[in-house]
Amino acid sequence: MRKPVTVLDILAKKGKEPVVMVTSYDATMARIVDEADVDIILVGDSAGMVMAGLENTLGVSMDMMVYHTLCVTRVKPKALVVADMPFLSYQAGVHDAVVNAGRLIQEGCAQAVKVEGGMRVIDQVRAIVKADIPVMGHLGLTPQSVHAFGGYKVQGRSEAAAQRLKEDALALEDAGVFSIVLECVPTSLAEEVTRSLVVPTIGIGAGPACDGQVLVIQDLLGMSKEFKPKFVKRYAELFDSIKDAVTTYAREVRSRAFPSEEHCFKG
Repeated sequence: MRKPVTVLDILAKKGKEPVVMVTSYDATMARIVDEADVDIILVGDSAGMVMAGLENTLGVSMDMMVYHTLCVTRVKPKALVVADMPFLSYQAGVHDAVVNAGRLIQEGCAQAVKVEGGMRVIDQVRAIVKADIPVMGHLGLTPQSVHAFGGYKVQGRSEAAAQRLKEDALALEDAGVFSIVLECVPTSLAEEVTRSLVVPTIGIGAGPACDGQVLVIQDLLGMSKEFKPKFVKRYAELFDSIKDAVTTYAREVRSRAFPSEEHCFKG
């Protein structure tokens, strides 16, 4: 029997075995990815884009995150379930941060939360950790800062920006995070940050030197024809497969080939 993955298990992988993390937002996908033996299921605020059709993650609410997290945890996956704290659920201050993190644990049944940002949210991170809620950090391209960044751009390319990211990573580690996502940063910077930390780094568009990798499950499965970022490898092309299946279903319904006798009940 596979044992449930814990925060301590993730910490223990540092320097020994890469951490495998994928996103999931519903029970069906959570069952599938957990059968694939991933280490962490991230219930990302990317749900707003891939599930709700939003332009970015800024419109995602706490209620949405609690709902999607509970959809995942209801299937009782063995993977560690980490839930994103959405925009404005923690930026306003320590009290909001702890209360909202608590909602994801109490109502969503997550085992940990993820917070975007470094020094500017360090007090919130410390307070959440002090409340015995494990925290995963997130640096580099933090999607909730898309307007401040002027778009979805690689971060840490200048010397000053790279230095800030390194300082943020060390500050997060000192505040008690058990891991840090590095998104869209130069490979050399990600490698340097990874070497400097005791906690594992999990990369997305940050190169192979990170202690693990994460992808959005819809990207990994090729479920969009248009969205093809450089850092994504498609392990399937399900957009076409699903479209072909539904097209065949529609054709058979219209021709009355479905349902056939084998799909019917006898009186």
